Amino acid sequence: MPTGAEIIQQIKQRIREVDPSEVHKLASNGQADDVVLIDVREQHEFEESHIPGAIHVPRGHLESRVEGAAPDKSKRVIVYCQSGNRSALAANTMQELLGYENVESMTGGITLWKDRGYEVEVPRSLTAEQRSRYSRHLLIPEIGLEGQLKLLDAKVLLLGAGGLGSPVALYLAAAGVGTLGIVDDDEVDLSNLQRQVAHTNDRIGMPKVDSAEEAIRGINPDVNVVKYKTRLSADNIMEVIEGYDVIVDGADNFPTRYLLNDASVRLGIPVVSASILGFDGQLSVFIPYEGPCYRCLYPTPPPAELAPSCGANGVLGVLPGTMGLLQATEVIKLITGAGDVLSGRLLLYDALAATFTELKVRRDPECPICSRDPSEISDEEMGVFPDYEAFCAAAG
Repeated sequence: MPTGAEIIQQIKQRIREVDPSEVHKLASNGQADDVVLIDVREQHEFEESHIPGAIHVPRGHLESRVEGAAPDKSKRVIVYCQSGNRSALAANTMQELLGYENVESMTGGITLWKDRGYEVEVPRSLTAEQRSRYSRHLLIPEIGLEGQLKLLDAKVLLLGAGGLGSPVALYLAAAGVGTLGIVDDDEVDLSNLQRQVAHTNDRIGMPKVDSAEEAIRGINPDVNVVKYKTRLSADNIMEVIEGYDVIVDGADNFPTRYLLNDASVRLGIPVVSASILGFDGQLSVFIPYEGPCYRCLYPTPPPAELAPSCGANGVLGVLPGTMGLLQATEVIKLITGAGDVLSGRLLLYDALAATFTELKVRRDPECPICSRDPSEISDEEMGVFPDYEAFCAAAG
């Protein structure tokens, strides 16, 4: 019966091997894009150091994950490990079982690569506490270490700490978003507690930004909370939102929504927007100049009688939880690059019927906000906005 070493030698006779010098030459000559380089070692090995540009696919997950890393099976693929044995097995599997036409194993693995003096990348690492806290994210290929580091570096602004802002704040904090800005000028009221889950009975009368900060700290004390106890206006919106990666719109009035749209388009900041009333919710993502903006969807505000507030018409207590969690999901996808976000799509949720309906939304070539090239907007115009209080009042 052949030994393990003999089996490896037999496999190496069936595959093609490539010397580290050739892999290094490909990178040095700017040909790295012509090759997919895959590291098949374990997570902790990859995090210690890896070849720049390598994609991590552990050999134990090769069959389920490698097509995500190398979808074109005719493209040249080079796999490597620590010494060249695991990569030989991986190359054989990809060739014999998965149908890859041009796969090679790098001789000697990263050990020989380092011995030759070639550059390695030492990525940022998580602390032991972070590794435990975010362990379930690290197991998801679409998030992993790289995605978690992006979350830790991200800055997200929450417009409102009410029904929608509450679940978004709690779950983004739990997910490890590094900085959460919160804009809200209101205080916690007893009537809020039916749906605004970031607040508690003993914090009635407390500013919502302070109450939300306490809730966030209770979940994840490492999150940096930036509080804005104010109402957004044309005078302060550019200063407040600038520098954030994503904005979560949980506003409860049309003037603020329109104002936010104008400012976020001018600054190029994506907005994850949701609205709720009764048993119905809506959700979309507005990415400036890539998809439609809010004004493409709603060019003018509806008449006042068709735009009732939750305070006047009520809202199912769990509905903002449903829509807020969908908002938080879209934020995480935007930050990590996982999946397809709801840009160009409007999601309608009917809680009574338990149905979701998706509508396509296109950019309006005549949109007064996003139809202009951003280079055409002068510095003087950047912070000048229509009087949306009067604009929305006139529409009613």
